Amino acid sequence: MSEATGWAVGPAGEADRGRWQELYAAYAEFYAEPMTPERFDLVWSWIHDPAVGFGALLVRPAAGGDAVGLAHYRPYLRPLAGSVGGYLDDLFVHPAARGGGAVDALLASLREIGLARGWSKIRWITADDNYRARSKYDRVAERTTWVTYDMWLDD
Repeated sequence: MSEATGWAVGPAGEADRGRWQELYAAYAEFYAEPMTPERFDLVWSWIHDPAVGFGALLVRPAAGGDAVGLAHYRPYLRPLAGSVGGYLDDLFVHPAARGGGAVDALLASLREIGLARGWSKIRWITADDNYRARSKYDRVAERTTWVTYDMWLDD
């Protein structure tokens, strides 16, 4: 467990399921993405299956207490660069805990993980209108010029 500026960050363990689900539900609600018990179960199973390579970090006050935020991440191949990068799929801090450094602690821990695994970069996306998060991201990362497209396969 990494500790930074009053926050403790560590992997989501089996005992964290309830709080992780509460935080993930709030994240999904923010993006208006309906969640089902089956979807929660599936994502939780990915987190705990080493073959999947999907990780979850939780951040809580260093003095103890409930987790206030989460980050989901995984490796991705970068063929043109001939390297492996890290992909930050989800990043969420409960609104009551925002502005206190919890997101900085999550990103610092993710940086440590990436360095330890030899990743060349960590990449993520966010909604264009997610202004609060983007103001943080603009300070810690480089915004790219790439436009994202989704080709749905469940027609």
